[in-house]
Amino acid sequence: MKAEVKYTDVELIEAISDGTELNKAIQFIYRQHAEATSSFIRHYGGSEQDADDIFQEAVVAFIDVVRKGKFRMESNVRTFLASIAKNCWFNELKKRERADHRNRQFEMDRPQDEPDVAEHINDLERKKQLRDLVDGLGESCRKILLLFYYENMTMKEILYHLPYENEQVVRNKKYKCLQQLTGLIKDNPAIARQMQEIIK
Repeated sequence: MKAEVKYTDVELIEAISDGTELNKAIQFIYRQHAEATSSFIRHYGGSEQDADDIFQEAVVAFIDVVRKGKFRMESNVRTFLASIAKNCWFNELKKRERADHRNRQFEMDRPQDEPDVAEHINDLERKKQLRDLVDGLGESCRKILLLFYYENMTMKEILYHLPYENEQVVRNKKYKCLQQLTGLIKDNPAIARQMQEIIK
C-alpha cells in the first residue's frame, strides 16, 4: 500500500500551479478538507449529494484561482476552500428559493389545465444537445456523466456500474470529464447557457 502524499499549503499551491501532480493534489484536498465542508453544508440544510456537489464546485473554483495566480496566501487553504463552499451553498439556496417562488407564482397564474408542453420540449432539446456533447467525450466520460446527471446516481451507486476503485476515483474522473465538457461548450455561449442548469 502506497503512503499517502501530503502537502503543506505552499507545496499544494505549487503542485496545482505547475500541474505535474494535479491528481495527487486533488486527492489530498478531498482527504483533508471534504468532510469539514460536507459537515457545514449538511448543517445548513444540504443533503449528502449537495455537500459532494458544492465541495467539488469549490475545488474547481480553487484550482482555477490558483492556476490564474490569484491565490495570495492571505488565508490558509482550508479557510479559503470553506469560504468558497459557503458562498456557493448560500448562492444555491438563494437560487432554489427564487426558483421555488417563480414556480409557485407560475402555478398560481396559469390555468390549472394548461399543459406544460413548451417547457417539456425545451427540456428534452437541452438534454439532447448535452447528450450529443457528452458523446464526444469518449465512452468512460459518457457513462459516468450520464449515470450521474441522467440517472441521478450517487458516487457509491456508480461504483456498481463502472470499474473504479472507490468513490474518490469516481469524483476525480467526473471532475476531469466536466473540465473536458466545459472546453467543448465554452466557445458557444448559447449552448453554454442552455446547458448550465443541467450541468449544475
